[in-house]
Amino acid sequence: MSIVQYIKEIGRGAAGARSLSQEQAEDLMCTVLDGRATDLEIGAFVLAMRMKGETLDELTGFLAAVQTRCLRLHSERPVVVIPSYNGARRLPNLTPLLAMSLAQEGAHVLVHGQPQDPARVTSAAIFHDLGLPVAHNEADVHSAWARREPAVMHTQTLCPPLQRLLDVRWAVGVRNSGHTVAKMLDPCTGARTLRLVSFTHPEFGALMSSWAQRHFVDTMLLRGTEGEAVADPRRQPRIDTWIAGELRPEWSVPAQDGVVAELPLLPRENDAATTALYIQAVLSGEKPAPGPLTRQVQMALGALAEIDAPRPALGKTA
Repeated sequence: MSIVQYIKEIGRGAAGARSLSQEQAEDLMCTVLDGRATDLEIGAFVLAMRMKGETLDELTGFLAAVQTRCLRLHSERPVVVIPSYNGARRLPNLTPLLAMSLAQEGAHVLVHGQPQDPARVTSAAIFHDLGLPVAHNEADVHSAWARREPAVMHTQTLCPPLQRLLDVRWAVGVRNSGHTVAKMLDPCTGARTLRLVSFTHPEFGALMSSWAQRHFVDTMLLRGTEGEAVADPRRQPRIDTWIAGELRPEWSVPAQDGVVAELPLLPRENDAATTALYIQAVLSGEKPAPGPLTRQVQMALGALAEIDAPRPALGKTA
């Protein structure tokens, strides 16, 4: 089945392009993920969407298609889901520190992403140097949680069709809608998830807020550190936490104003081995954790506790 009819709609340029309905977007993405579109069609699709930009209806349709093709992971407790698809170029990548700090507090944490990036230091590389095994199936995930460690799963395992779409980046040179949807994934069943979602541009942050509100999502939104959903260790970013589609100020943090009085002690190099040693020192108490990251952990744990609390029966007061 061809996706040409959809490319005609979204590929008319910035001024003439028309957005797809949620149903059309889901049908398009299903065709792409199932290998029923040609490489040329997929290249045209990703570049057209890159130029036009996604609407909420389109992202919702894309996400629905990807979700049904993901490995499902059961949990009886809420899970913190951390997508890690950017890595680090200049600063140390502290996503593994965030994940391990939450796991040490007893939270079920799932980190998904890609094992390597030729231009960045990935979370997967740091987890490897920390000695954490990669999860290949649901049993591995539960074993990690039993050890109070984050479960680390590659996208190729979690959703092979999505990985194929992400790999189109290396052919065309730019990211695509698959990278956006990867941030929104919820592969868990049996319990609610707190999805940590980063954004770089304010417009995307506003789009994700609309997504949380419309679809009653539990999510923590923040301006990412080089695209990772972890608080910048140098200055507290704004964090907006949504629970069941409602913005919750008690689990949110305003952005830090003014001049930074004191910078955290960070490693001078950002390679995986050096970052892993730094993370081990923080987790052991040898070195202090950056304040913004500690604050993010506190807010996430508070939100998890609320998500996990039993809901009052209808017709009764809390």
